[in-house]
Formats: sequence, structure tokens, C-alpha cells
Amino acid sequence: MSKEAAPALKTESVNRKYRGVDQWPVDKTMGALLADQISCLQAIGPAIPIMSKAVEEAALRLEANENARIVYGGAGTSIRLGVLDGTELTPTYGWSKLRMAFVIAGGNRALQNAVENAEDNHRTAINRVAQLKLTANDVFIGVAASGMTPFTVAACEAARAAGAMTIGIASNTNSKLLAASDYPIFIDSGREPVGGSTRMNAGTAQKATLNMLSTAIMIQMGRVYDGYMVNMIPTNKKLRIRAEAIVSEISGCTQHEAKHALVRAKASYGGITENNIKLAVLLAKGAGLKEAKESLEATHYHLRPALAALTP
Repeated sequence: MSKEAAPALKTESVNRKYRGVDQWPVDKTMGALLADQISCLQAIGPAIPIMSKAVEEAALRLEANENARIVYGGAGTSIRLGVLDGTELTPTYGWSKLRMAFVIAGGNRALQNAVENAEDNHRTAINRVAQLKLTANDVFIGVAASGMTPFTVAACEAARAAGAMTIGIASNTNSKLLAASDYPIFIDSGREPVGGSTRMNAGTAQKATLNMLSTAIMIQMGRVYDGYMVNMIPTNKKLRIRAEAIVSEISGCTQHEAKHALVRAKASYGGITENNIKLAVLLAKGAGLKEAKESLEATHYHLRPALAALTP
């Protein structure tokens, strides 16, 4: 009895459009690569409906528990992009490092080095997920261009079994990762310019998809107001100046008043926190400290309803 044939993976096959590429003029090569990059970004469009549902559900779960986490899982290029997306949530949106985790094939060493057989080790993936003790409030995002990576599939299945919400991002339809996910996101990024090197088209599509998901989740959770990073933590001079500008522009106060409001906000929290800017905006609008804090707490730290609730 013959073995079942492995599914044909578009991401692994050679793109005949690039036949003879090693003999092309450089400008022709660059033009073709750019065209492919544009095409793989446009391929995200059909996935927006399922992505939108995933964002809404993820925001609800993450907001339901102050310890709920976003967890990224994968191997190779895919998890490197996941780590990049996750680590940038802290400086941009004040997302606590304690509220994110990574399930990396080969461990942290694999972020800079290829680790032999790491992506095939499904048992390690299951053990790593078990260590995280995931709950129904956690959100797991698994990324694999092929959608067939044993490590990533096993991690996603384990996260789902633990009750976490699971999102799978893959560039091959009917793949195991998509089947293992509550929210399967298929991005048809097509064949790669260099056969099997998914750091190109699939990688670009993955990066953009992760950007869109995490940004939209943060917006839904009230960490963005009118395009301003109102949960940013001002930890250096540049960011302190930016925070003052944000407070000034939202509240209509002067730069000096914004600086004073931020100092009051920081002192009231006992140091730098993710809610400094929001509290400073309310103070700059004339709210008392107690009123401003209560307004933020009552609205789950969403600035717009907190502003609306202020006594005129």
C-alpha cells in the first residue's frame, strides 16, 4: 500500500517567471522582485474578513484578564517576524513584556542561527506550550509559510487544547496549521522568486499580516486614540517630548501645561506606567486627579469614553 502523497506546496515550488534570472540586468531583477512584493501584499486583502473577526475576539479575551498574553509560535523566518512584532508592542503601545511569550523552534539561539531539525521537533513545541500554562484568555498566533511545519502545528494544537484562542497564518491552503487554528488566515503569496526561500514573498506577507493584527488589536483595546500612541511609555528624551506633544494636541493645552500634567500623572502612579499619557490628558482637560483616575478605571482605560465622561 503506497504512502499518501505530500500536498504540493506553492511556497516550495520554483517560479518559472525567474528562469534565467542570473543572466538578467540588475534593474530587471529589482523590478521583478518589487512587483512580487506588491503582489504578495495585495494577497492579504481576501483575508481581511477573517482577520477582523480574529482581532475582535482577541481584544475581548485579552481585555478580560490583566494577565492575558499574546503568544507567537513558529520556526525560522516566521518566528523571527513574530518576535519582531511582539517586542515592538512594548515601546509602541505599553504592552507589558509579562503579557507576551514566544514558542521558538530551537529556542532563542534560533533567532540568529539555523538549528538543525528544530522545526521537526513537535514534542518540544508541546512541552513549551505546557510550560506557559495557557488559559482561555490567551491568544496564540502560529506562523508558517508552508502551514505544515511540525513544530508550529504541534504548538498551535497544544495551545488550542489548553483553551487559548488560536490564529494560524500560512501561505498554502488546506494546510495543517490552518486546520489547527480557530482563525485560519490564508495568504496566497504565491511562488517565491527563489524557490523555497519564504523570507521573500511569504515573509513580507507574514510581516504585514502580523502588523495589521497586532495594531488592530491594540486599537480595539484603547491603546490608540485618533492615531496617537496614548499607551506609549516615555522612557527617553525623544519619547518624553512626543508624550508632551500628544497630551497638548489631544487636550488643547500648551506644551508647558502638558509637561506639568505628565509629571503629575507619573507621580500619582508612583513612576512611569503605560497610562501616564491618558491620565495627563484628563488632567490637562481640567479633571481632578481622583476624578480622572476613576474615569479611566470605569472605562477600562479607554481614553475616548473617559474624556466623554468628564464633568463639563
